[in-house]
Amino acid sequence: MWEKLRVVFTIPELRQKIFLTLMFLAIYRVGWHIPLPIINQEVMQRSTAQQGGMAEFIDRVAVFSASNLRQATIFGLGIMPYISASIIFQLLGSVWKPIEDLKKEGETGRKKINEYTRYLTVVLCLIQSWAYVGLYLMKSGGEDGLIDPAFLVDGQLTFGWRITAVMTMTCGTIFLMWLGEQIDAFGIGNGISLLIMAGILARMPSAFGELIRDAELELVGLNANKIGVETLIILSTLFVAVVAGVVFITLGQRRIPTQSAKHVRGRRVYGGTRQYLPLRVNQAGVMPIIFASSLLMLPAMLFGVLGNIFPSASQTFTWLGGVFGGGTSFVYNLMYVAFIYFFCYFWTAITFNPKEMSENLKDYGTFIPGYRPGKRTADYLEKVMVRITYVGAGFLALVAIIPTIVSGALGVSFSVAAFYGGTGLLIAVSVAFDLVQKIDSHLVMRNYRGLLEG
Repeated sequence: MWEKLRVVFTIPELRQKIFLTLMFLAIYRVGWHIPLPIINQEVMQRSTAQQGGMAEFIDRVAVFSASNLRQATIFGLGIMPYISASIIFQLLGSVWKPIEDLKKEGETGRKKINEYTRYLTVVLCLIQSWAYVGLYLMKSGGEDGLIDPAFLVDGQLTFGWRITAVMTMTCGTIFLMWLGEQIDAFGIGNGISLLIMAGILARMPSAFGELIRDAELELVGLNANKIGVETLIILSTLFVAVVAGVVFITLGQRRIPTQSAKHVRGRRVYGGTRQYLPLRVNQAGVMPIIFASSLLMLPAMLFGVLGNIFPSASQTFTWLGGVFGGGTSFVYNLMYVAFIYFFCYFWTAITFNPKEMSENLKDYGTFIPGYRPGKRTADYLEKVMVRITYVGAGFLALVAIIPTIVSGALGVSFSVAAFYGGTGLLIAVSVAFDLVQKIDSHLVMRNYRGLLEG
């Protein structure tokens, strides 16, 4: 392995791409710590330091947005508005004919869709940043106010400073979007995915330090409400097992055998070979967890706002917010699993078109033995995809609720348990494999062995 790594850095072009990528990620990490000027950072840190409630909600949002919501920074929105805009246009490409026609135009259409995605990202950034500043203003009075008193006039934040904060957060997200595109163009790997992965891995040292700080290096038993040697051994074993399971399912395929027809060109006979059509077990990737997490955040936020509007019923709304607020809530976990299954089938139906795949096989003179080209082949592919999607959805549901189970059963904080499953682990594994494949393509092109080859 050390020899392979040495070979990687002896290729000038590959070495330059890796160093440029690291430089762009370093720039992202510097901006990740630059705070908004209007926010009282000491109060912000105190309000988000406790575990559970708002802090757990912030951690769930920050995992897949590459943001730092525990500290109101210029990258506070992260890259989530751009991801949301990309998802919206991907969905529109399946149901709205103008966008569908643009997708069929090839490179020109793709550039046009990217341009529209950037415009929508700016709109989403303005809306979300205005909402975040409004949320800070709701707690702007007294010594525990999130807004720095130096920026208040008669107890109110001026319109100019509010616009400044909104534009700062918007420009921060647009800069992250540009940074991701620069990694795509001049670095190696997918830029947006690498930014999210960097944000996830950056939390690992603090989570590990928190775990060690709360642990006692002695045998305390599993029911002692303490983190002892037994808990550390279980956590280490569980982490290795979950990562191995994620890798296994991420690379898992259902290989459908195919046969190509023979055809004669001049004196030579082509085709007639047996191949296979790979269908991924986890066809939907990490999107169902992102959709389900985002959707389940809305009830807790809604009940929190209603509790402030109607103080007489605040206890009822607080109880409802706790039911839908995550943690060990049975209703939340049950709805989480149900939404993951729903969005798995929904996203697979959008991204996987058995009819189009059947037509492509027919055009290339390839068929599935035992099934006629056309409708019979499309029906068979759809039947197979429905079956393997059920398995993939079950895997995603299990990985998604593992952090909750680990946090509740072993008594560790959610920031530590989040590394044992959920969106963060799936994104980290997927991006790592994509990065290795990109590096392998450079090595194989120069007749070297890939990083994962024996």
